[in-house]
Amino acid sequence: MADEPVLVFLRSTIFVVNIAQCNQGGSMDTFQVFAAGKVKKDLEITTIEIYKKYADALLGLDQFSHVIVLYWFHKNDTPEKRSVLRVHPRRNMSNPLTGVFACHSPCRPNLIGLSVCKILSIKGNVIRIDSIDAFNDSPVIDLKSYIPSRDTIQNAFVPKWATLPRLSHPSEIVK
Repeated sequence: MADEPVLVFLRSTIFVVNIAQCNQGGSMDTFQVFAAGKVKKDLEITTIEIYKKYADALLGLDQFSHVIVLYWFHKNDTPEKRSVLRVHPRRNMSNPLTGVFACHSPCRPNLIGLSVCKILSIKGNVIRIDSIDAFNDSPVIDLKSYIPSRDTIQNAFVPKWATLPRLSHPSEIVK
């Protein structure tokens, strides 16, 4: 068996990811990741609907202004899009060819997205947020409260293309 993790997405009514990897002893460790909810977009309103069985996990989140949302790029779950390793960031062909681990491309080997969202309100199991870079019905894998002292990096730097405004181009995928 290979030492690198293998990620398998099972298409069903319930989102489940099985992750298998070799442990140090050579046997396989297996983990499962279940969706905790889903993104809902309706006209001007964006929410995260947490499944009722996970609603108790929201206790205290209303004391935070922002939440880190981990979700699955479910509309990109094809072998072709998972095999894309280099793109022109922000779909701008004048940006340098860049590995997907060095940008926020939705095409990547493991289709995990991350957004920091402003919490507008929480009612029951529904979190109303300002916006998210995810599609309607994207499975939400996890939420983490945004804590500035832990989640802000001092003296961080980025390449020049990451500081420029986003342009709209047809595709960032390099074939």
